[in-house]
Amino acid sequence: MNRRRSLLISIAAALLSGLLVYGVYVLQVRQVALQQTVNIVVPKNFIRAGTLIEEGLVELRPVLKGSYSDNMVTKLSDVIGQETLMPLGSNEPLLCWKINKFHMLPGAQQSTFQIPKEYILSVSNGIRAGDQVRIYASSSDGASRKLLDKDIRVASVKSSANIEIDNPKNSNLLSKANGDAEKMYLSRLEANGAIDQINLNLTEEEWLLLDRLCSTKKTKLVIAFSSASITSP
Repeated sequence: MNRRRSLLISIAAALLSGLLVYGVYVLQVRQVALQQTVNIVVPKNFIRAGTLIEEGLVELRPVLKGSYSDNMVTKLSDVIGQETLMPLGSNEPLLCWKINKFHMLPGAQQSTFQIPKEYILSVSNGIRAGDQVRIYASSSDGASRKLLDKDIRVASVKSSANIEIDNPKNSNLLSKANGDAEKMYLSRLEANGAIDQINLNLTEEEWLLLDRLCSTKKTKLVIAFSSASITSP
């Protein structure tokens, strides 16, 4: 009887020892996994809201795998050319929801200006928020010309009812996000109104140039849709 009890105790002790060893092994494996690192994208320095991210502004930095979350960006190519929706601190993990590829916020040196109606001669009906446009000066003295050397980003376009112009059944921005150029085209054909107000992201110098020319009432603006709106994010 004593031998049988001793045998049972030995077996139980062996099982407990095995469980203890296995538990220590699991803890060690978890600890090793937590110590592994993942490279994430971080700003090299403080970045203002509305800044277009260039390669020199961000870098990869390792973090412990245990600190990593799915919202963190791990590839530089995923952020280059996108726009910051809010300020980003130096070495702060860059999260997906803090950037946007449609660039509708004004850049670091820009502000959003509503162009007065009396300054405008014509606006292309195909223009939508997030598009790029080209601005021309049409003068009564015949000195018409392209006014700015670069394309300008549209912050918003609204109808006379102060409603953002888009196709409510097929959003232009949603089609653009999905890379569906055909639906983008159709959404522009079936939009919900004519353009009454247009807001552009301009630097102070660009706005003052427009204002100086148009305030004389001898020059008006022609705002034309740029194909870069389709071919670039």
